[in-house]
Amino acid sequence: MASYLSTLSPIAPVRRIRYIIFLKDVYILACTTFGGPQVHLAMMLDRFVNKRRYLTEAELLELNALCQILPGPTSTQTITALGFKIGGPNLAYLTLIVWSFPSVLIMTSVAIGIYYVQQRSISLNFTRFIQPMAVGFLIVAGYRIAKKVISNQRGVVLAIVSALASYAFPSPYITPVLLVAGGFATAFLYEKHEKMEKAPIKIRWANFFLWIGVLVVAATLGAITKSLPLRLFENFYRNGSLVFGGGQVLTPMLYNEFVEFKHYLSRQEFLSGLAIVQVTPGPVFSFASYIGVLSMRASGLSGQLLGGFAATAGIFLPGTFLIFFVYRFWNQLKRYRAVRASLEGINAASTGLTASAAISLFQPMAEHGLSVLVVVGTILLLEYSKIPPYLLIITGLFLGFLV
Repeated sequence: MASYLSTLSPIAPVRRIRYIIFLKDVYILACTTFGGPQVHLAMMLDRFVNKRRYLTEAELLELNALCQILPGPTSTQTITALGFKIGGPNLAYLTLIVWSFPSVLIMTSVAIGIYYVQQRSISLNFTRFIQPMAVGFLIVAGYRIAKKVISNQRGVVLAIVSALASYAFPSPYITPVLLVAGGFATAFLYEKHEKMEKAPIKIRWANFFLWIGVLVVAATLGAITKSLPLRLFENFYRNGSLVFGGGQVLTPMLYNEFVEFKHYLSRQEFLSGLAIVQVTPGPVFSFASYIGVLSMRASGLSGQLLGGFAATAGIFLPGTFLIFFVYRFWNQLKRYRAVRASLEGINAASTGLTASAAISLFQPMAEHGLSVLVVVGTILLLEYSKIPPYLLIITGLFLGFLV
């Protein structure tokens, strides 16, 4: 009997060790994955599937596909859902923290550094080359996504309409309208999708009500108290709840709201941060931390850190709640053709939003030949050379100091 019990007692320690190894793998990826969701997925396949065998390649690809159709950061939701699959909600939340911490720390530090430079009347002119580089990064990201998600004339039309509408009406509220409209435009064209045998959908609503409840409470408290940290949390929570397509779609949403609409950041500050986040490892959504810090620049260091925390929590939490909610019944939901068909319109509208943001950001540069040259040069180097993006940014900063 004693020998039998001795075989059972190590189970919990072994499980904890496995969780620690998994979190270590997550941290390694958080510090080494540059390049956005496509690169993130390739590195997850290598480490989680080929090296550790936490799941099969088909399972990871399906999990990533699920996260692509949900609002929020695709890579973050994928890796968080994997933590949920392995160890439940507690491990999932730890996974989210470990995955996002390095990039959030970097972008928070960058924002504080920019504020420090400005307070000492030091011009941000040294960033003048990386600002057009950021536009080049955005154009290339949009182009690459468009090649993947637009395959017919209908997609092209939806992308153009989305781009024109968001450019003509630069409001933070136009983005969700266009995404929903794009999804509806193709949801009814489901006949071309393969029929799948349907099963009853069993839904546990707790995380859905948590998602909605946090949004309502944050919006209500922000309106009553006029507290900027609460309003920042609500702003980013709303954006995180509505952004489909990842960082390249988040960019126009944040630019419209915080630069054009609320004027919390200057265009120069926004572009500088956008360029740096492109070469920061981990989730691109950490750009929210940068905006949160600068939005509360007048409140001192503690206020800036609070702003960064509020923005970070706001941008990452809704996607986490939603993946916890949908993951439990995804196997039944994906069998409906209308659900799969709506992705075409959502992706096309997302591409149009990216194009609109690129036009808005490029327009003030069009009169400056050197800026146009930098944008074009960045696009060509990204497309036709193997130079890592972070080397381009470092070179741009170095030239900014010299010239």
